[in-house]
Amino acid sequence: MISGLPEAVDGQGNVDLNAVYVALIGRVDRRGRLLWSMPKGHVEPGEDHRHTAEREVWEETGIVGEVFSDLGTIDYWFISEGRRVHKTVHHHLLRYVDGELNDEDPEVTEVAWVPAAHLVERLAYSDERKLARIAHDTLPDLARAEKQAGRVTPR
Repeated sequence: MISGLPEAVDGQGNVDLNAVYVALIGRVDRRGRLLWSMPKGHVEPGEDHRHTAEREVWEETGIVGEVFSDLGTIDYWFISEGRRVHKTVHHHLLRYVDGELNDEDPEVTEVAWVPAAHLVERLAYSDERKLARIAHDTLPDLARAEKQAGRVTPR
């Protein structure tokens, strides 16, 4: 979830990534550490990946967004109930549409808006940091496109 893209572009087309914000979720791990990550979740039957992204972001953050760009895919394995499980997560960039951050989802401990300029260092997982670097490199062009299209971030 991204907020502030068009407003981050100045009159010369320069983009200030400190003025672009990304919504993250924090979960406490087994050791009691708060780990920050991107919202994500399971695809429901009959649902496409983009709709899943919009639904999961809303459920986990309270923010309504719309997918406007694909970011990448992460594949990983984990152990659940003694079984090895493979998971594929499709990540997308969503533009802010409406809502206020909340942590009402029982799986989420905290939610926060983080400046895009500091996104990579905030994320707990290396695979998400890799996607954040891709986002960091593409956000200036996306911000200029949003501004050129006449979009504004709802406040």
